Amino acid sequence: MNQEQTPLLKGLAIGAGIGLATGIVASIWYQKKKHLAADDVLAKIKKAFLKEGSIEGSFIEYESKPYQKFAIKVDSYAGGITRFEDDQLVSYEFLADAKTGTVLEIKREVTEVSPDILVGF
Repeated sequence: MNQEQTPLLKGLAIGAGIGLATGIVASIWYQKKKHLAADDVLAKIKKAFLKEGSIEGSFIEYESKPYQKFAIKVDSYAGGITRFEDDQLVSYEFLADAKTGTVLEIKREVTEVSPDILVGF
């Protein structure tokens, strides 16, 4: 190896090291910021509900929103699931963590349904 190639190889090694370090930092940053797709979160929650019975309908908002409970701050998706329980229409509205799909809050509301509506069910 002659003396002309030594600075070139040192510069190449330094550049490769900087590029590798930048790639690692960018990857870690991206993983912290990444959200699950709203459809995947809804599928996860529906799977849990289907273990207990059928589902009539479901929805999820595709835009995440900030959620805070005491000192905990996360991005969340809002959604809901509807089904019949004991001949009553029951709606569940939930907030789920956008990164993990974990349910943060859930509310249950029973809607009185006319017996005429239940004829087809």
